Amino acid sequence: MLIGRSPVRISFAGGGTDLPAYYEQFGGAVLSVAINKYFYTILGKRTDGRIQIISSDLRISESWRDIAAMDTEVSGLEIPVAILKDLGCDISVDLFLASEIPPGTGLGSSASVCVNLLKTLTTYLQQPLAKYDLAERAFDIARHILKRHVGKQDEYAAAFGGLNFITFQRDGSTQVEALDLPSQLLHDFQQNLMLFFTGSAHHSWTILEEQEESTRTHKGRAIEALHEVRSIAEQMRTSLEKGDLIGFGTLLDEAWRAKKRISNKISNTRIDQLYDVARQNGALGGKITGAGGGGFLLIYCQPSCQEAVHHAMTAQGIQEMAFTFDFQGAQVIVNDPFIDRDERGGSRWVFVPSSTVA
Repeated sequence: MLIGRSPVRISFAGGGTDLPAYYEQFGGAVLSVAINKYFYTILGKRTDGRIQIISSDLRISESWRDIAAMDTEVSGLEIPVAILKDLGCDISVDLFLASEIPPGTGLGSSASVCVNLLKTLTTYLQQPLAKYDLAERAFDIARHILKRHVGKQDEYAAAFGGLNFITFQRDGSTQVEALDLPSQLLHDFQQNLMLFFTGSAHHSWTILEEQEESTRTHKGRAIEALHEVRSIAEQMRTSLEKGDLIGFGTLLDEAWRAKKRISNKISNTRIDQLYDVARQNGALGGKITGAGGGGFLLIYCQPSCQEAVHHAMTAQGIQEMAFTFDFQGAQVIVNDPFIDRDERGGSRWVFVPSSTVA
């Protein structure tokens, strides 16, 4: 038996510049951090030659006799089916999928699902992938097999974990640079962040499709706004490296105002109202996570004002979600062949005779 997990992420600035339509012209950059809300895959051996996939979140269960017969159009199971077909693996297993957060909440959960399944299955097949290869293959499956209008940042955040400045070159290559902040500064930074669930969940692919079209055709204000959020991502990195947390909060507000100019679907009256309430109670900045339109509202607020912000948001019917940063990224957390007697599902032990040990 194997159990794999991968984190979701918070993106601070630069979202949209990780779409091919933008970075292939200008090069993109994103500042993001992985958090300790995870997607899990439990892989267990079967003996009947079938593959079964169970999604606890979507309450869906399907099984197949062979991979070739699997339909990538199965609602809710497109990602695991596409991965199994792409790997072309001849296995008979149960795949149980579960998440700590609802799908479609702007934290990169779809990418986390893809990265996690790839990590678990390639470990099981004894074909492990390096983090860069893991992220790139997950992106390729989402973009070219599932034909979704997605960027690259979420896959890299899930694969690597940590607080990173991620750049996307015109040739498609990607570089992940971890921000090595002093421990106290990192702690203070984390303590200044609050997440509130707006109560609405949705997939952002239509918003991203619109962004790509306007970016390719240079129509509207999208290009200029994307240039600005990319620049702000770089300024945020500098602020953090200098220990200027107040400056970071101010930049987060600037980034949100710029992001809203990319598309009129990114925010709405309710989101604007919630953001204004947070600001009126002492928040320095914030944004909707992900492409926008719903999901989680990230608020940057010093501890002295957090109680007021929390009470004000609670009065609006909005629930806060506690979290911490994740620095592990995608990993297999259980790898035990004893549980289901599967020789593939466990570490290979080599016993060395005591006489040969120095």
